[in-house]
Amino acid sequence: MASRTNIDGDHKPDYPPKTPPPPKRPISPPRPDREAPPGAPLMATARRGVALKDRRAANWVHENAPWSPAKAGRQVVAQLRAWGHRPDEPAVEAVLRELVGGVLQDGGRRISVHLSDQDGQACVLVLSHQHNLAVGHAPDGDDVLAELSAHGIVSSCGTDLAEDGRRLWAVLDL
Repeated sequence: MASRTNIDGDHKPDYPPKTPPPPKRPISPPRPDREAPPGAPLMATARRGVALKDRRAANWVHENAPWSPAKAGRQVVAQLRAWGHRPDEPAVEAVLRELVGGVLQDGGRRISVHLSDQDGQACVLVLSHQHNLAVGHAPDGDDVLAELSAHGIVSSCGTDLAEDGRRLWAVLDL
């Protein structure tokens, strides 16, 4: 078989050029130990953001003002009615007054109210957006949680404090 040559007289290979192998994956760093040595300080875990999946949701932003709790209560009741629920309006508005009033104490410029519903219950979450609240200086929310438990429609409630502010939440039976 005769070899192929081009016009310049160079030899053309009879096969395609070999492709380089793909790069190898870098070595992964060792996994951290699950158990901390005795006396080691506890590490703070990252706070997950609010995530709502497969359900209806609504949210509102309010300024830090004395009328924000009442306005938030009216908005939540109106949204629940638009979704076809028949909420106990005075009780829902009282719960919203407690939640919104609790985060207004943090002193931020704005707050946000988040609402979702599922299976005859509604979850209301209120965020203070007050960055870097010191754990010792921020209200702990226990007084708000005690007030919320007095309402008959609250099935569970809680509070959380992180660098981006405090959040109070309650699950309401509709």
